[in-house]
Amino acid sequence: MSKIKKHIAALEAAFTGIPTKWDGKSAIIEMKDAGFRHWRQMEWIGFYFQFLCEQKLKDLFEMQQPKYGHAAFDGLFHIPFDFKAHATNTSTHTIICNDREAVESALRDYGAVGLLIAVGDVTYNDENRSFQKWHDEAKGKTSAYVQRNRERGAWSRLRKQEMDLRQITMVELTRAALVKCGSFQTHFRNSDGSPRREKISIDLEKLGPEIVHCINFNP
Repeated sequence: MSKIKKHIAALEAAFTGIPTKWDGKSAIIEMKDAGFRHWRQMEWIGFYFQFLCEQKLKDLFEMQQPKYGHAAFDGLFHIPFDFKAHATNTSTHTIICNDREAVESALRDYGAVGLLIAVGDVTYNDENRSFQKWHDEAKGKTSAYVQRNRERGAWSRLRKQEMDLRQITMVELTRAALVKCGSFQTHFRNSDGSPRREKISIDLEKLGPEIVHCINFNP
């Protein structure tokens, strides 16, 4: 039996009143003012959803648990969960999940791993990259990673500037579901030459019974 379905009512109630119009500047300022550790991140929509989850789910979840080595799940509520965000108006519907060894260990210990995925339409930065420039100025200091990319002339993709939340999708992964999952960062290395940890990737279009429930919001 699904380990998420029996708790759907509690999850739905916890998300009551979640904002559905996400403006990048407002969201980043809100995270910064609250002292949220990830407010500087370029992919702010995923971290803003994590920020909202840590507020909305604090009475249900034990956050940043369980931990396996250096990898931690975003929260524990009967089973480990990660909080993700995904844009519907994009060419790919693949989501990068947690460390593969951590996922396999969690499946061994809990029997399932959950994903809460904020799904919506995004608006991208204009061609003048005004939002990106604003965010860079707000951060104050350019990271070494970004500086190296600028020095070598690397292409910089447009940033997501706004998101309209349409749905929170609840996914439950079991050992059987792993056959639908791919891998990410296989054979990748960090800047110091050390190997990166392999991660799980999932294509949302390939999921079926793994999607156990959706909370829909009016457009």
